Amino acid sequence: MEENLKIFLCEDDENLGMLLREYLQAKGFDTDLFPDGEAGFKGFVKTKYDLCIVDVMMPKKDGVTLVKEIRQINSEIPVIFLTAKNMKEDVLEGFKAGADDYI
Repeated sequence: MEENLKIFLCEDDENLGMLLREYLQAKGFDTDLFPDGEAGFKGFVKTKYDLCIVDVMMPKKDGVTLVKEIRQINSEIPVIFLTAKNMKEDVLEGFKAGADDYI
């Protein structure tokens, strides 16, 4: 039996998070949604994921801090920042934190 890829999704906007999760699940991806960086980190350490999609601006723990912590545990997992922050400085900060892409 083929196993679906497991996606870690951390997004504090409830509507956007649910929409993304439903879309990814409809495309065949097993997706876990976390509402903030703190809950996301707790979930990340409990499960093996194949891809991380992370919002930058979140309560309790921002996405940049979360990705730095994820990179200490798994330096190989692909990470995509999904955010409205698009200033050059924000993009550079995201890549320095360990993101592979910034949308």
